[in-house]
Amino acid sequence: MTSNAKDIQVQLVTEIRDTERKETMEVNEAGQFFARGQTQVITFTEHPDEGDPVNTMITVKPGHVSIKRSGGVDMRQVFQPEVETENLYHHEYGDFHMKTYTEEMEFSSLDEAMGGRLFLHYQMTLNHEVTQDHRLTLTFEEESES
Repeated sequence: MTSNAKDIQVQLVTEIRDTERKETMEVNEAGQFFARGQTQVITFTEHPDEGDPVNTMITVKPGHVSIKRSGGVDMRQVFQPEVETENLYHHEYGDFHMKTYTEEMEFSSLDEAMGGRLFLHYQMTLNHEVTQDHRLTLTFEEESES
């Protein structure tokens, strides 16, 4: 079986808003992009300033995105337009129950343009208490041969 993996550069920007404040986090890492049929997968490893590295795998299918993170944290989040999904977020400080309601989801693949882009706008509720507005923008482009 031949691999169609492409080396990519990933930029992940997450905005979290609640009534009082807005927080923005940015991650820039090298990663890989695979495509098979209508399924596209992006993998990369985050290296936070504190804590263990986090392996991230984003799987995109028509009308469905899942983000699986393992290492320093352990979670799987599923996004489907106008659907609420539930999962558990395992962190060194404990486990959190998460509800995610996806308001908006847009994806353009590497094959469609010079760079790919995933945009998710969703509401996330932690432990049935705090609901925050999230915007996740992942851009990725093939690493140029130098």
